[in-house]
Amino acid sequence: MGSYGCAEYDRAVPRNETPGYDPRFPTVDDLRTRARRRIPRFAFEYLDGGCNEDVNLHRNTAELREVVLEPRYLAPLGAPDLRSELFGHVYDAPFGIAPLGLQGLIWPRSPEILAAAARDHNLPFVLSTVSTASIETVSEICEGRAWYQLYHPTEARVRDDLIDRAAAAGCPVLVVLCDAPSFGYRPRDIRNGLALPPQMTLRNILQMLGRPEWALRSLLAGTPTFENLKPYTPEHLNLRQLGAFMDATFSGRLDADRVGPIRERWKGKLVLKGVASEADAEQAIAMGFDGLIVSNHGGRQLDAGESSIRPLARIAARFGEQTTVMMDSGIRSGPDIARALASGARFTFLGRAFMYGVAALGARGGDHTAEILKTQLRQIVEQLGCERVADLPNHRAPGAQPSKGA
Repeated sequence: MGSYGCAEYDRAVPRNETPGYDPRFPTVDDLRTRARRRIPRFAFEYLDGGCNEDVNLHRNTAELREVVLEPRYLAPLGAPDLRSELFGHVYDAPFGIAPLGLQGLIWPRSPEILAAAARDHNLPFVLSTVSTASIETVSEICEGRAWYQLYHPTEARVRDDLIDRAAAAGCPVLVVLCDAPSFGYRPRDIRNGLALPPQMTLRNILQMLGRPEWALRSLLAGTPTFENLKPYTPEHLNLRQLGAFMDATFSGRLDADRVGPIRERWKGKLVLKGVASEADAEQAIAMGFDGLIVSNHGGRQLDAGESSIRPLARIAARFGEQTTVMMDSGIRSGPDIARALASGARFTFLGRAFMYGVAALGARGGDHTAEILKTQLRQIVEQLGCERVADLPNHRAPGAQPSKGA
């Protein structure tokens, strides 16, 4: 009872010949465990941690998993289809790779690795302004389909040049970040003296020596830098001066006066990321955004806020017919993706999950993570009797979801 026949097993388990797939690590949690053993502690804690006491970091996934789905075992079922249309492009699955800063610190050339995986699996890849690969490089890898996330610069010339570079590179979607008006208070990073390049304290040196493969690959790849910001950064800044430059150059707080010039200059689709309330969603629609990503920055900014799934359900119910509502933060598996879609998200994004994959498996990590998520999601939609991922809201069990405000 409950055992697989050969045909069922073939559908449920990725085969060894699948590019990038490693059967030793069938879940994102397995990748996280291996990543912790392969990269220095300061890099892992930057990737893995939240802010303050990590309350919202843990709340994100825990409350998402309170969403319960209802199967329909007797309904007729055709071949399930994971494809999802978003802003005129049909992606092979309803999830993409979320932006994450300092990626090359976590594993050398990880933005390039993940961009290639996104291209090969036909998924959207979102590049952060403070990533360690340039707009131009990533767009070339993604064959003109990479999205770009803009941290709002204080100077109009920098803002306009970044927007123009994204347009020239062919990026179809510009994502504007709104949930970083101040830097999150992250005790681990403070204790580790996190910097780019890493500070050469005795503690950090010992951590790097304890991860010889990471150290060797980092040495061969060269010192990671903020590639997108090179044209605007004075040469020969030390770490303290670079930090002061970043503080002076970027301001995360948005309002209508700051969004207006962006909307006017950018001719493609414009998305606001970091929406966490119905009030902000309503304002964003009025400002001319084409889509919203409900997100709390992976629990890295506001420890006292809600998990992302709660405002997602409310925002999707109220505004889902007016705009494209998406979600990230706390998603770690195919069932988590299904829960978010069932709660009203049109699409989802994962950041840590893909970086765990690269830190664990290097160049194979992006492919492997994508295969895990697609296989898990395919299994759950088959189990539910759901032919199209767009129909997942029909499978959300009544009353079985986070109750507060959702």
